Formats: sequence, structure tokens, C-alpha cells
Amino acid sequence: MTATEDVTESRLLLTEYDRLKEEQKTRIGFRDNLLYFTLAAVTAVVAITVESGQAQVLLAVPVVCVVLGWTYLVNDEKISAVGCYIRDRLGPRLAELSGAHGAVFGWETYHRDDATRTTRKRLQLGVDLFTYVAVPVICVAAFWCSSTVRPLLLIVSLAQIPALAVLGWQFLRYAER
Repeated sequence: MTATEDVTESRLLLTEYDRLKEEQKTRIGFRDNLLYFTLAAVTAVVAITVESGQAQVLLAVPVVCVVLGWTYLVNDEKISAVGCYIRDRLGPRLAELSGAHGAVFGWETYHRDDATRTTRKRLQLGVDLFTYVAVPVICVAAFWCSSTVRPLLLIVSLAQIPALAVLGWQFLRYAER
């Protein structure tokens, strides 16, 4: 038997499935750690602001949250895309090749039928919006209320608001319903 005789479409698809699940697992870990890293970074900026008494330092929070929030969102979208691809393309193709009756990768659809899934997804969206949009907006507002508002920093802070609004809109747009 040659190496090419050992390669079948089913084996290739199962190998693809293994690689996709590995990518999904890695992205989930990275995404979840981004949330913790964001909270730590925001806490550090607020602590530095309080310690130094310089409210303009708070303007670092929106930058941190936009960059990390976008990275979080992109990873979350790829995690969902992998699941969708497995459910809609890979699973049905393997079922067809194997002659299986029903879904091949049952977990990919089973866990989505949980009665509390919609509530959990909405709560997670709330946490994401609070962490990546509301907290930086609060920091900008705190800066505006301080005595250290200067014209250039005011312009910077005003530019941060639309960036945060776009990020919030993207979170809402990509939220799985």
C-alpha cells in the first residue's frame, strides 16, 4: 500500500476537524485571557492615574480597550466561524461519505440547544460591552471632568468616542443570537 492509497477524503476531513478543534481551543483560551488582561491593564491605568493625580493618563484606557477589544472580537468571531463550518460543511460531508444517519459531530449542535444559551449569550454581550466600551467611556468622562483638560487632549478624547462606538457596534453586530 502506498502513501497515497492511505489518503482518503474521510481521513482528510477528520484531520481537518482535529486541526480546526485545536485552533478553536487555542483561540478560546486566548480570547478568555484577553478579558483578564484588559481588566488588569485598566486597573493599572486607573491606579497610575490615582497615584499620579494626572487624569490625562485615563485616555490610555480607550486605546487599550479598542485594541484588545478588537482582538477579542476577531478571535470570538473565528471561534464561532469554526463551529459553523463544522456544523454546516464538514459534518454533513463526513455524514455523506460514511453513510451515517444524522449529524456526525453531535456536540457541535447539541450544546447550542441549551435552554439558557440565549440568556448566557446576552449576559456575555453585556460583559463585553461594559468591559470594552462602557469602562473606557467612563474614563473619558472622568478626564473631561478633571481640571487637566487641554485642547489637544480634548481632541484626542473626542476622537476616542467614535472609535469606541464603532467597537460597540461591532460587538452588537457579531453577537450570536
